[in-house]
Amino acid sequence: MLMIYLFIFFAKIIEVSFMTLRVVFITKGEKVYGSIIGFFEVVIWLGLIGSVLDGIQDDPLRMIAYSLGFACGNYVGSFIEEKLAIGLMTINIIATEDNGRKLANILRNKKIGVTVVDAEGIEKSRNLLIIHAKRRRKSEILKLIDDTNIPAVISVNDTKVIYGGYGIRK
Repeated sequence: MLMIYLFIFFAKIIEVSFMTLRVVFITKGEKVYGSIIGFFEVVIWLGLIGSVLDGIQDDPLRMIAYSLGFACGNYVGSFIEEKLAIGLMTINIIATEDNGRKLANILRNKKIGVTVVDAEGIEKSRNLLIIHAKRRRKSEILKLIDDTNIPAVISVNDTKVIYGGYGIRK
């Protein structure tokens, strides 16, 4: 009896992890990968749902195993997606004029494309640095910025498509 609960639990983790990755791939424009993952997701779901529904009236613990697998699958799928770092991002950095130029040069020396835009703050002029990069470089770029000890406001946003630019091909 324990084996059926473990099967339901782990199969649901795998299925929901696939679901999470499928959605991410499709929203990032990777339709082929999303479709392939979707095929396996549905195969698992069809096999799984039969195991859950068969005798559910007599054994409601199957619902608990299914629900726990669903919850854990969301976590596992999100963790995997974070490690894969699929897609692109835009990093915006706001710094004083002097620090902005200095930071831009440091980033450019590390082969990171940076666009510098003059901006206006409440008290003085600023620079807005814009970086478009692959998400897998996020930690590297943020660490590089942090290591400079330059005070700045940093925001990171997912970006769906970028055409052209330094270091990015699409």
